[in-house]
Amino acid sequence: MDEEYDVIVLGTGLKECILSGLLSVDGLKVLHMDRNDYYGGESTSLNLKQLWKRFKGDENPPENLGLSKEYNVDMIPKFMMANGVFVRVLIHTNVTKYLNFKAVDGSFVYNKGKIYKVPANDVEALKSTLMGLFEKRRARKFFIYVQDYEDNDPKSHEGLDLNKITARDLISKYGLEDDTIDFIGHALALYFDDTYLDQPAMDFVRRIKLYAESLARFQGGSPYIYPLYGLGELPQAFARLSAVYGGTYMLNKPDCKVVFDDSGKAIGVASEGETAKCKKVVCDPSYLPDKVKKVGRVARAICIMSHPIPDTHDSHSVQVILPQKQLGRKSDMYLFCCSYTHNVAPKGKYIAFVTTEAETDQPEVELKPGVDLLRPVDDIFFDVYDRYEPINEHGADSCFISTSYDPSTHFESTVIDVIEMYKKITGKELDLSVDLSAASAAADSEE
Repeated sequence: MDEEYDVIVLGTGLKECILSGLLSVDGLKVLHMDRNDYYGGESTSLNLKQLWKRFKGDENPPENLGLSKEYNVDMIPKFMMANGVFVRVLIHTNVTKYLNFKAVDGSFVYNKGKIYKVPANDVEALKSTLMGLFEKRRARKFFIYVQDYEDNDPKSHEGLDLNKITARDLISKYGLEDDTIDFIGHALALYFDDTYLDQPAMDFVRRIKLYAESLARFQGGSPYIYPLYGLGELPQAFARLSAVYGGTYMLNKPDCKVVFDDSGKAIGVASEGETAKCKKVVCDPSYLPDKVKKVGRVARAICIMSHPIPDTHDSHSVQVILPQKQLGRKSDMYLFCCSYTHNVAPKGKYIAFVTTEAETDQPEVELKPGVDLLRPVDDIFFDVYDRYEPINEHGADSCFISTSYDPSTHFESTVIDVIEMYKKITGKELDLSVDLSAASAAADSEE
């Protein structure tokens, strides 16, 4: 271990593994360590016995739930937008060859106590039961504008400069109702709150286009894809990638401590009496607790069920977004469901998560609107974890720390953090101009 590396990465969470892979592909010498004897850190994947041990002490799970090894329960479950940045990263690094994807069945939104399919284009807007007749027409016109909009075609702009006008201005031009704005902003553009309404409309329009293009990609019921056997496959896939490019992985290193010189700059990592030298350290918040601050808490319910979520057209895999306004909250709530069709549970079993930014100390009460939509559950676990953000100056201490995972059930915010970290670590932009069809063959072949 007494060698010098360009970068030492601590923790094998998803973000750290992606960065380790990207930096290895760039030709940097990377050492990747974890205090645990398993991959994934906070974003690990558990079988049924591990799930029971973690949330119920040492009980043995009831036999009627099936074989423990047939469960792959992701602790931070997130779907991937088919044309999104994360899929581009997977293709850029060629990690797609280690994974098999399957399209996700459904994308839904909660409105006035009911679940509706998210309409994403002009045709779906006219069919949707989410809106009345006149609102459907207004929504259709809005979707046509977004679909036809091209940066380099001024005719498609209809005289609007999306870098200058706000999302609110654009929406008001089409006279859309509040409930429509709610589902477009939160279930299509995937914003966490309503601050986007007063930002330039360009990002808003691009996000809706990304959703619609991703939806069109697999002709399925949603714009999302998910790996067979769940996200637990991802850290290991990036570990393989890193190894191909000469990276070194060491699990079960219990006392990883970052070593600093007199000026406060990270110069290496010590573990079990040995020190590996490095120029930069990349890690999750748990490895450098004095360089992060707590910024929030995530409440979650993990449920095992024997049926799909009701009113989702029997979808075996699905995301439901409950916009904040519908619940009288400050933040959205998310439902994630996956099943045996993605090989994350035994046949006939479904895994559902209900997650949100905690606004109280009572997760059972707070998550009730989401849990109630699941109807009978075989078993349920409630949990709350803290969210941290770095407060260090990476220019001064050469430490690059990821932010904790947010409650959303899609990857868009996670991968933004990774790309910003990559830029800070390397000083360059990540080139993600890739052939997106590289990820589709696997998704199609699994249908």
